Amino acid sequence: MSGYDLCTEAELIVMLCGDDDAAFTEIYRRFWDKVFAVAYHRLNDEAEAEEVVQDVFFSLWKRRHELEIQFSLNTYLSTAVKYQIINRQSRRYLKGKVVDLEEAINEVEGVNSTQLWFSERELKQQLQLHIENLPEKCRLVFKMSREEGRSHADIAKELGISEKTVEAHITRALKLLKSNLKMEIPLILYFLLK
Repeated sequence: MSGYDLCTEAELIVMLCGDDDAAFTEIYRRFWDKVFAVAYHRLNDEAEAEEVVQDVFFSLWKRRHELEIQFSLNTYLSTAVKYQIINRQSRRYLKGKVVDLEEAINEVEGVNSTQLWFSERELKQQLQLHIENLPEKCRLVFKMSREEGRSHADIAKELGISEKTVEAHITRALKLLKSNLKMEIPLILYFLLK
């Protein structure tokens, strides 16, 4: 008995945000098996499920200063598992192992649709915020391409730049978004289409 086992979730979150590693250990102890069950149910592979769970808890510790948990820790962690799995599937997609990313994303279960909607809305808001923070020309080209659906040739003509420059701006935007959001490019593109 550490004393932490009597703490509420809210108290543990506050202590975690204050760099209390014993609170993190208690969260890990309370939720590891639940999070593992969600990952294993989806992946049906014990080793890969364990890797996903470790990634989720590592990310929780790394992001402890910017945590915004709207529901319960269980919901937050289950949703984190969902996105870890989607990121893994999108990497496989890039390697040609998954035929349809949309299908792969729709297959991921374990979180109720209302909670998932809030999580996706939050991710889309973060994506928009990071798009707005792109360098000016990069942002302009990216929005013309992704939000207005304009061709590279059309953008190049309007802005008086080459198509190669348009491509370079879009590539740079995607790399910056991937780095800032810690999310694979197919998943970013998926959220841009929603």
